[in-house]
Amino acid sequence: MKDKIKWCLEQKQGIKLVEPNDNLSEAYLKDSKDSLESMVSSKGLWKTVMSYYACYYALYSLLMKLGIKCEIHSCTIALMELLGFDSNDIEFIEKMKKERIGVQYYRKTPDEINLIQIKEFVIKCQEISSKLDHDSITKVRGLVKND
Repeated sequence: MKDKIKWCLEQKQGIKLVEPNDNLSEAYLKDSKDSLESMVSSKGLWKTVMSYYACYYALYSLLMKLGIKCEIHSCTIALMELLGFDSNDIEFIEKMKKERIGVQYYRKTPDEINLIQIKEFVIKCQEISSKLDHDSITKVRGLVKND
């Protein structure tokens, strides 16, 4: 994972340290909740797309709170290990990303969506966010900077 983060730090749209921003964090969390709502009423490929973005925006909300900007989704996911997510969480969002790409770009038939697992992921992001204080933010930013 460290090699991936190092690669991401070298990319133009990869991992960058910015000022922590609670307002942007809240905006992305709102986007997550909006995507979750849209997912429930969507059908077909859009259900898959919205389910992925419900999770991705919740995760990106954490990054904004930490002051980490990243425009490459695989790099955002690579940071999860530093934030207290376990391998199951990482595998889950990786699978969702792959599924979204499959249905959106390659017209793959969507798999069944696990609404409970998606909601649990969003909640876990919120729980991690609520525990972030100045010291933990500084620690994570230091890990990213020195990785």
